[in-house]
Amino acid sequence: MTEISIRSLRSADRENWQDLWAQYNAFYGREGDTALPAEIVDTSWNRLLDDNVPVHGLVAERENTLIGLTHFVFHPSLIRIADTCYMQDLFTLKAARGLGVGQRLIAAVGDACVARGVQDIYWHTHSSNETARALYDRVAQNTDFLVYRPQLD
Repeated sequence: MTEISIRSLRSADRENWQDLWAQYNAFYGREGDTALPAEIVDTSWNRLLDDNVPVHGLVAERENTLIGLTHFVFHPSLIRIADTCYMQDLFTLKAARGLGVGQRLIAAVGDACVARGVQDIYWHTHSSNETARALYDRVAQNTDFLVYRPQLD
């Protein structure tokens, strides 16, 4: 079996990252008329590569092809002294699912947290995302919190 490596995003990854990012967003219904505007995609990419922004990106690579990604944010917490980590996105190409890519990406976020002295990671997913939930139930505890988003003018 070919080696899967996990590494930080590089500026040369833009085109491949954007393809993965578009597939991730399409999974959540953000495609076609509801696709993210180019300005948001560009801003997200620039944030991921800016060392002064607490947003980070890792990719899974196999045979020089990106097959998965994760984005995560370090931020202060009011219930801990150390920062906490929000894993905002996790995606694996359909053809690469079942190879342990998602679990390895989560573990790599954990390694980034340990290196930074962060002891807490959290994320959320849609309740219907059974594939992801099967993995998440193996590697983390479901806290049963719900997400609410008011409409702001």
